Amino acid sequence: MERRNTRQRQQVLEAVRALDHPDADEICAALAGQKPRAGRATVYRNLNLLAEQGEIRRIETGGADRYDGCLRPHYHLRCRCCGRLFDAHMPVVEGLDKQLTDTGGFAVEGYTIVFVGLCPDCNKNLSGGR
Repeated sequence: MERRNTRQRQQVLEAVRALDHPDADEICAALAGQKPRAGRATVYRNLNLLAEQGEIRRIETGGADRYDGCLRPHYHLRCRCCGRLFDAHMPVVEGLDKQLTDTGGFAVEGYTIVFVGLCPDCNKNLSGGR
């Protein structure tokens, strides 16, 4: 079923690309006051559709999903304290999924690598500013 590209979907796509790994609430806040108004349900529906169509990347973090407008293969860093997500600047290992020796019948469709730790701000705050 082909879906037409609505103005609201375009607004959601532009917000994902303009913001740094936003979650749905951050996108809703960014779109507040724009016309036509994109309500919470519209934002979620369009995020799901854009991710399914490969226009954006959904990053599952164990909390609120984050979204990335950068589609080139890359990894992420997630702060375990504040939850912010950052791009990890390192070479991507090509064919990492092909190195699985036994999937136990699991059909691998893709993978996401997220390194977890403390961002500079949280690390500074937790270490007392040292």
